[in-house]
Amino acid sequence: MPNPNRGSCGFKSTEFEQEYERPSKSQLKREMTGLQKLGQELIDQPRDRVKRVPMPEDVRDAILECQKIKDHEGRRRQLQFVGKKMRTLDETEVALIQKTIDSWKGASKSDTAAMHALERKRDKLLANDTAVTELMAEYPEIDAQQLRTMIRNARKEQAESKPPKAYREIFQLLKELSKVKTAGSADDAEGDDEEDDE
Repeated sequence: MPNPNRGSCGFKSTEFEQEYERPSKSQLKREMTGLQKLGQELIDQPRDRVKRVPMPEDVRDAILECQKIKDHEGRRRQLQFVGKKMRTLDETEVALIQKTIDSWKGASKSDTAAMHALERKRDKLLANDTAVTELMAEYPEIDAQQLRTMIRNARKEQAESKPPKAYREIFQLLKELSKVKTAGSADDAEGDDEEDDE
């Protein structure tokens, strides 16, 4: 006689499975790992930057403490503790922290691009005297004699394989000039906004 509980007896194989409302173990593990990585990103940042991130005080303290620890095992344990603290945050707090970290990444990319542009400008100044004339036309406030002396010294340093002191000074000068220009253009934009309001 066939067993009535086998095969085509009319019940579904999923009939006796329990339905869970909570996430699976794998999902929880993925979320925990994600929070641990977020904590690690914060630990890798400079202390003053971490202090400006909007988060609860106990989480910030755990991260700052982890930055101080040099011992490998101690640091690993503190990182685990940071992960545990990160799991106490609600979704909005985590989203705010992630948004802050993403904004740093965008800012650092634009900073890097600006730095490379200044380096190319410096190399043009050393390679070509017309670039010097163009720079002085762009920034009339620049001390022409000082700039020419710096360029002459940088060329001499390169020719004699000396430490690049003047080469770095030119970069710093260009950096200061670009800051002045950026601040000036921001002031102009504010002035335009005020005129639009009137």
